[in-house]
Amino acid sequence: LSALRCSLQFLGNIAAGNGDSQNSIWKCAFPDLFLTCLAYSDEKIVAYCCMVLFTCLNSEKVRELLDPGNLTVALHVLKVYKEQLESEWSFLIVTDHLLKCPELVKALYAKLSNQERVTLLELMMAKVSENHQVTSEEMNVFMRHADFLAGCFQEKCEAVLKLTSAADAEDEEALVIIRLLDVLCEMTSNNGQLEHLQALPGLLETAIDTLRLTHLAGKQTINIFTATHAMTGQEEISHPAVGFKSHLIRLIGNLCYKNKENQDKV
Repeated sequence: LSALRCSLQFLGNIAAGNGDSQNSIWKCAFPDLFLTCLAYSDEKIVAYCCMVLFTCLNSEKVRELLDPGNLTVALHVLKVYKEQLESEWSFLIVTDHLLKCPELVKALYAKLSNQERVTLLELMMAKVSENHQVTSEEMNVFMRHADFLAGCFQEKCEAVLKLTSAADAEDEEALVIIRLLDVLCEMTSNNGQLEHLQALPGLLETAIDTLRLTHLAGKQTINIFTATHAMTGQEEISHPAVGFKSHLIRLIGNLCYKNKENQDKV
């Protein structure tokens, strides 16, 4: 175990800032050695493996992950992040590399469980919320993410209504919709991405329809969408659906900002 840990640390060190070493390691270790170490039961080996992978990755190598046989590496990284939240390297692999490739995000999303989708959307939220000057290339990537996420939201948004029943209070598909809405709210709060999202066909209508449906559902029985919902105990206060309607209103408001066509639609 010590030998394996030291070897991975050594690889990470010789790869740092040295393109030739990075390429040599990639040639020898990708994807098999990375897959073996990412699935290891020892947390340090997993962390050191993520460090080596992060150090070796660049935009060209990220595209290699699109190959169906190699996609498993990206899936494992996400799993590592989900299971070891303090793992900084897995966080950086996703935010600094994987999220820069919209095709990879799309391919990953299709393969993930609903719980893992929530994790990916939380990482996207962290990326979108970053406060720094965005380059035109980054903006282009964000717009492609926005198209994809808006499409997912429009396609599945009614799943959130499952939360009206106590039996489905933790429905995972519904929790994905809540996270999708959070990211879309954040994206429409950014002037650079706002106009693009305002022009997307059907997004505004979907938000209004969903608001109407959740409001109606809240009137029919006492549930998480009921306006006068009495909070009982700590659990319900922290329920992810609390605030869903207000987030829908925030999205609708953002989509109408300085946009007469959308204002008239509403």
